[in-house]
Amino acid sequence: LMVWLRRCTHYLFIVVVAVNSTLLTINAGDYIFYTDWAWTSFTVFSISQTLMLAVGATYYLTFTGVPGTATYYGLIMTVYTWVAKGAWFALGYPYDLIVTPIWLPSAMLLDLAYWATKKNKHSLILFGGVLVGMSLPLFNMVNLITVADPLETAFKYPRPTLPPYMTPIEPQVGKFYNSPVALGAGAGAVLSVTFTALGCKLNTWTYRWMAA
Repeated sequence: LMVWLRRCTHYLFIVVVAVNSTLLTINAGDYIFYTDWAWTSFTVFSISQTLMLAVGATYYLTFTGVPGTATYYGLIMTVYTWVAKGAWFALGYPYDLIVTPIWLPSAMLLDLAYWATKKNKHSLILFGGVLVGMSLPLFNMVNLITVADPLETAFKYPRPTLPPYMTPIEPQVGKFYNSPVALGAGAGAVLSVTFTALGCKLNTWTYRWMAA
């Protein structure tokens, strides 16, 4: 019975965590919509994406104990987000404007840290966390580089959910304008260690709940 219960709970948690993490970051790729503050929002969203990826992937990885599951978790998030991208496209937005956050390479680095340290949980938290935090903003910058003339496109297709006071009037320089990747990676390198530790702790709590 306990084996059955653990397996069912495991799959339930994976679906819940993956779906919710994707929902929480579904708009985190829409930096271009925040035209005045695209770079600032990129920095902030980098941290939010790092949080959801690190917590969920670490939880899944330590639950199964099998290197590769973090990448699988990242794949689940990616598929969900591509479906959302298709929905935006169906609403009439240009396909290249709705960017999809790039999670997979960072998730692979998390797997690599776990595998290379022979499943050492503390090394996973320290090394894996830093790798995820530093790499995610770097990979996601590809999104902004590939969007053709983002400012003009964003003005042409304003986001309907933006309240009037956020409607861009003219491009302004956000205070994070100079180096959004460096700021995102620097903050992520520190914070994602905590995020990864939380993923491990969630795993411990889950086991305790099931064993009760």
